[in-house]
Amino acid sequence: MTETAGGGRDAEAVSKFVESFAAQLVEAGMQRMAARVFAALLSSDEGVMTSAELGEQLRISPAAVSGAVRYLAQTHMVSREREPGSRRERYRVHGDQWYEALTNREAVLKRWEGALREGVSSLGADTRAGRRMAETLAFFEFVDGEVAAMMERWRAHRQQIFGEQ
Repeated sequence: MTETAGGGRDAEAVSKFVESFAAQLVEAGMQRMAARVFAALLSSDEGVMTSAELGEQLRISPAAVSGAVRYLAQTHMVSREREPGSRRERYRVHGDQWYEALTNREAVLKRWEGALREGVSSLGADTRAGRRMAETLAFFEFVDGEVAAMMERWRAHRQQIFGEQ
């Protein structure tokens, strides 16, 4: 007989999904433990788990959970909240985590654009390095505009598919 996860799900199948999706996230550049924690939260029915629950499900230490959650919170992929009536924290993944993560990348892009503008100025726009820097700047300015427009389209599309959230 197969052990079941919450909601009558097959715990082994859930575990395989978590590890498989985490591997895809790692391949895309996410830290391994953060990817595993994120996949576990994403696959939980409530989208909320405590450190102890994450540690038990993933068979990892509290320190590993803490480091992963710190990274995920910094990248706006999860949020921390207090368990009502307790000092324990629990971690939540939201339905709009991808939107939040991408939107918060805009600040990074703006910083890169500023640094690149300074680079073009320092190197000289007429030098080969300056032109290369200017092209890189133009790329990030383009991406920044496209991400903003894409997020607007996503909000309209999400509303059409899922209604008010």
